[in-house]
Amino acid sequence: MEDNPLFKDFDTPFGVPVFDRIENRHYLPAFEKGIELHDREIESIAGDTRSPEFENTIAALDRSGEFLDRVSNVFFGLLSANTNDEMQQIAKKVAPALSKHRDDILLNRSLFERVKAIYAKRGELDLTPEQKTLLRETYQDFVRGGADLDRDARKRLREINKRLSVLELEFREHVLKENNRFELVIENKEDLAGLPERVVAGAAKAAKDRGREGAWVFTLHKPSLIPFLQFSKRRELRRKMFEAYITKGDHNDDLDNKNILKEIIQLRIEKAELLGYRNYAGFKLARRMAKTPKNVYELLDRIWEKALPAARREAEQLQELVHKEGHDFVLEPWDWWYYAEKLRKRLYDLDENELRPYFELENVLHGVFDLANRLYGIRFVERHDLPKYNEDVRTFEVKDKDGSLLGVFYVDYFPRPSKSGGAWCGNYREEYKVGGRRIVPVVVNVGNFSMPTDDKPALLSFEEVRTLFHEFGHALHALFEDTVYKGSAENIDVDFVELPSQFMENWAAEPQVLKMYARHYKTGEPMPDALIAKIENSRHFNQGFETVEYMAACFLDMDWHMLEKPTDMDVRAFDKASMKKIGLIPQIAVRYHSTYFEHIFSGDFYAAGYYSYIWSQVLDADAFAAFKEAGLFNPEVAESFRTNVLSQGGAEDPMSLFVRFRGREPRIEPLLKRKGMLGTGK
Repeated sequence: MEDNPLFKDFDTPFGVPVFDRIENRHYLPAFEKGIELHDREIESIAGDTRSPEFENTIAALDRSGEFLDRVSNVFFGLLSANTNDEMQQIAKKVAPALSKHRDDILLNRSLFERVKAIYAKRGELDLTPEQKTLLRETYQDFVRGGADLDRDARKRLREINKRLSVLELEFREHVLKENNRFELVIENKEDLAGLPERVVAGAAKAAKDRGREGAWVFTLHKPSLIPFLQFSKRRELRRKMFEAYITKGDHNDDLDNKNILKEIIQLRIEKAELLGYRNYAGFKLARRMAKTPKNVYELLDRIWEKALPAARREAEQLQELVHKEGHDFVLEPWDWWYYAEKLRKRLYDLDENELRPYFELENVLHGVFDLANRLYGIRFVERHDLPKYNEDVRTFEVKDKDGSLLGVFYVDYFPRPSKSGGAWCGNYREEYKVGGRRIVPVVVNVGNFSMPTDDKPALLSFEEVRTLFHEFGHALHALFEDTVYKGSAENIDVDFVELPSQFMENWAAEPQVLKMYARHYKTGEPMPDALIAKIENSRHFNQGFETVEYMAACFLDMDWHMLEKPTDMDVRAFDKASMKKIGLIPQIAVRYHSTYFEHIFSGDFYAAGYYSYIWSQVLDADAFAAFKEAGLFNPEVAESFRTNVLSQGGAEDPMSLFVRFRGREPRIEPLLKRKGMLGTGK
């Protein structure tokens, strides 16, 4: 494979991937070679005749697999951001091979004996905090990977892991295809009533791109779906769009996900039992900040008892508005966005169309860059000489405050059929050190934001602005990482990993920050003080809805993973029972129905972990309060946050990192205050 660019070091600035030279045919041979090379490294570590020590075993394990990591980072990054049918077929071949490879490592008895011997004498070793963490996490990887099981149990665990690797891929593939399959085609101009000009223009462009010139096409991608639900006067069309969204993967056809997710749950239950846990939630949470399902439910219940009454009051206000308009129907979930937008206009004289002209994507992007510069002294310099995987992608060199190279940053913000829905942050290379030399990270932010039209640049909703800030927070976490071992980036608790991202969201609506980036796309004038005041006055608006529809998904996730016995459950009935148990009001639908709940079924990082966003909100609200107390741009507080939180990855216990920054454990009051729920309840 002399022509396979994955077999060679990338001869590019900063060693970024050679996206322009990689073809689909290159992946399988590269994966095979990567597994072969890693197997040899593992054999060498396991067969080392020297006494097991941290350096020749734990550190050696962490260093191993570099070739395979490089191939995996590129392939799986593009599988989400720029996929095609051939890549999805490759993934189905690769996933079980990688599952077997991981099991071969974790079930290697000779290797485990070396790890166990070092762990047993950990109290006698002179290790740094990061090394202690890596040792503990490596030992836990083996134990939780089945190293202590008997032969039959290890064999069954291999089968479970192999099957799960394929099922989780199929689940995601189905959701992607469902997102792309649905189209609401409008041919009668009267059916566009209420829709802003920019939304109509976007639908016309979508129709033209699909060979339906003269019509208007709306899709389930958020930049199309949400504005339609917010502004369309055609209630039956709103219902059609909404129901298409909440029934993805639930049509009893070739893209149906019900049987897939049932098998995933059954296999996870069996896996948890094999490893000595009552349920999969207990298995996953044992390695997170929350520690136990009881702790998760206690936090969820505490916030739910504040949020649900707030949502009920909001529903009553919206129903009253329906009646004031002369209608007698009962408010339904597909009505919420529409009447909430109207109510916000009435209460605060504020609507989204007034805000969008000030949120041109280019200005927002440079706004977060300027904010990062003001807080941390770093700079983003756009590069036009780096390979890209799609023409929409932009690339930046990131320079630290002393001018040294901090990392490389890619952004990819517009929806397309080859991209999964939602927004995320990924790594094409994570930070670590080799012989004291820092390997700089290559980080990407991916989104599905409002696109430019023929006569307007990309103008974002405020929710999209918050999402951009959120993912940029993840990016800063990855860029600032300053740890020795690769495992430090991989060992970040799921309920801590959302702290840096949600922390960044706080800045988006701060008046001082809005002045930095919110400028009218035509005139360049900053957002007027009066409009900023409207945003500030409406900051608690619709918080009941936003909190409840999210938290309902947290309860649904936990309920699935608290199951202790595999049963042939009815997925629709399970969802309904889960929502009935918490008293979800009928005017609000859970954010994700199970059949398209990708966070928990297209992989298991967020399995029994969707609660992590609200857990991290407690942390981020309290962390941001430190800036509010000391001054938004206080350099000492910013440096402390960078040093104690952002740069450490998973090198130490996350609560210890937070306490080191804040001086105490987090309090829930700043979050309740931010949501306008402090002192409220049933």
